[in-house]
Amino acid sequence: MGFLATACSPVNILNAVISDKEYQLREGVAYGDLPRQALDIYIPKHRLLANNAQPDTSKDIAGTGTTNKGLPVVVFFYGGSWDSGNRGSYKFIGEAMTSQGFITIIPDYRVYPEVLFPGFMEDPAKAAKWVKLHAAELGGDPDRIFLAGHSAGAHIAAMLALDTEFLAEQNSKPKDFAGMIGLAGPYDFLPLKSNRLKTIFGPEDQRAKSQPINFVTGNNPPMLLMVGTKDGTVWPRNTYNLAAKIKAAGGPVEVAEFAGYGHVDMAAKLAKPLRDKRMLDTIAAFIKQH
Repeated sequence: MGFLATACSPVNILNAVISDKEYQLREGVAYGDLPRQALDIYIPKHRLLANNAQPDTSKDIAGTGTTNKGLPVVVFFYGGSWDSGNRGSYKFIGEAMTSQGFITIIPDYRVYPEVLFPGFMEDPAKAAKWVKLHAAELGGDPDRIFLAGHSAGAHIAAMLALDTEFLAEQNSKPKDFAGMIGLAGPYDFLPLKSNRLKTIFGPEDQRAKSQPINFVTGNNPPMLLMVGTKDGTVWPRNTYNLAAKIKAAGGPVEVAEFAGYGHVDMAAKLAKPLRDKRMLDTIAAFIKQH
């Protein structure tokens, strides 16, 4: 449920051909005391005005000064089957989001075997709260922070948006965030078949607590669920089932389908060499709407 980040993997090839001319990157900023509690920050080099009409270079985005309205902020959680992944492999996501004028933050978080569920939710919640506290000094708008992710990362973002427990531990709540964006996310994936996943998610009688669909109340922040119709890794029914339950509960949710796209496509098509303009435009429109 994520890319393989080896030296010659597709994700590293994507990163090798993107330009870093449009963003400033701050790497390895700590949001906690543990080695995996670090994040990378991508900041557009040219600030946009509040109406997104023209670049505003009157202030240095590298400093802590802000204009009247800060930029939207995207916190992106990568996938990797809850047992792998690293923030440095997702520069192409940082480039894509900053090209739209959004500050982008990609955290690392502890994964199996270091932690089991619900342990791997603790770091994303902590990272999200860190971003909330520091958004303004980065030039962002603390009221327009979006939780996003691909695959296992979309599961994490959805859990933060729907299950109040994890953010509550950080004295925060889902409605503190402007929205959630999920790419090819597993939201309703019981019963588990893989022995590895059975270990990661613990005893069978506890696994229902790992499913975002089980925490729908209709009181969630706006959610954009994006799905490839040919995803054979995370079945599209995960998206359709979650969206249907949120709608039935009266909550705000949108579904964007991408015909013929598989699991990896739902992240890779954001990378500049392969970019599907409709995909990036869908995300940008959702963020600008909220």
